[in-house]
Amino acid sequence: MRGKRPEFKGRRAGWDVMSRLLAGGVGGYALAQTLSVAVVAVGAPELHRSDAVLSSMQLSFAIYALVFMGAFAARSARRAWTCIGLALLGSAGVAWIAR
Repeated sequence: MRGKRPEFKGRRAGWDVMSRLLAGGVGGYALAQTLSVAVVAVGAPELHRSDAVLSSMQLSFAIYALVFMGAFAARSARRAWTCIGLALLGSAGVAWIAR
């Protein structure tokens, strides 16, 4: 006699993981770029252009890692997308104003 087969939650769980991967990957990349540019533009406007680019690149690696982890720490994929989208809009606005 065989044991019970474990229940598979279906495709919904797979789509949730895929959505979080996209939120962390694509949304995280976009947010890391815009937020790092906004922080450097507001925080250190007197930097030479090459120094500002290097500072922005270094900062973007840390932001990207945090956003990617945050996409999986969120309660739902929708909340991850919402938080990333709102932060992206805010940082894009700050970067646009600071230019």
